[in-house]
Amino acid sequence: MKKLFTSLTLFAIASQALIADVVREQDIIYHKTEGVALTMDVFIPEKPNGAAVIKIVSGGWKSSHARVNDKYSDPYTDHGYTVFAVVHGSQPRYKVRDIMGFMHRAVRFIRTNAAQWNIDPNRIGVTGSSAGGHLSLILATKGGPGDPEAKDPIDRASSAVQAAAVFYPPTDYRNWAEPGDMAVGVGKQARWQPAFGPESETAEGREVLGHAMSSIYHISKRTAPVYVIHGDADPVVPIFQSESFGKIAKANGVPFELVAKEGAKHGWKNKNEDEPQFVAWFDKYLLP
Repeated sequence: MKKLFTSLTLFAIASQALIADVVREQDIIYHKTEGVALTMDVFIPEKPNGAAVIKIVSGGWKSSHARVNDKYSDPYTDHGYTVFAVVHGSQPRYKVRDIMGFMHRAVRFIRTNAAQWNIDPNRIGVTGSSAGGHLSLILATKGGPGDPEAKDPIDRASSAVQAAAVFYPPTDYRNWAEPGDMAVGVGKQARWQPAFGPESETAEGREVLGHAMSSIYHISKRTAPVYVIHGDADPVVPIFQSESFGKIAKANGVPFELVAKEGAKHGWKNKNEDEPQFVAWFDKYLLP
């Protein structure tokens, strides 16, 4: 029995890392699909404020554990937020529709297990860059009730978030750089066609998929407050995407703010220095 206790103790130590005053729990499984386990790391501050921030690990809808280092939760844990670094299945194996589903599942998992990390299930924010920003705004606009008849209790929980703060997010794939500029695997986004899958091979399919994966078409009065930082010289995701989203958000009474980063392209040096603006946004909408 003593030997068993020692083994379990060593396992517990191995699965957690102490980073200054932050405890990092690694490889928490939130979903299993096709023999693949999808995981997240949880960063717990010394003095939690009871709210959570989900950081979506995604670029071009590819997600890698290698991007999650011991400083990944800064500056959110510095301000008391419990941070969930969510890694999703990557394209082209998984299509954008799949990946959006993985993110809804991640929020439901966090909400269902909120007590485990001492967070309020009704104070969850989300953040990400580029594809991570796209997925964040999908949650901000489409997050909602689960299936009350689901066998898995996690799938019965809501996937809604209460605030979003993102960098240069795609929001409208049917009107990319200007009205009528279709980008569902064609035109300026042709190189991403493998991520969109067979649906994007026909004009009809592109219209349907473009509507489903574009957060701008799902804005309602229930959409979570959104803060965006976007470079005004971005050649990959034009700032038109954020401007268009903002117009409709404001028309629906959704709190929205866009900061245009002068001269900035798609990502910029020391981008993390802008994240305190996100912390302030989350403080405004997630803290009592």
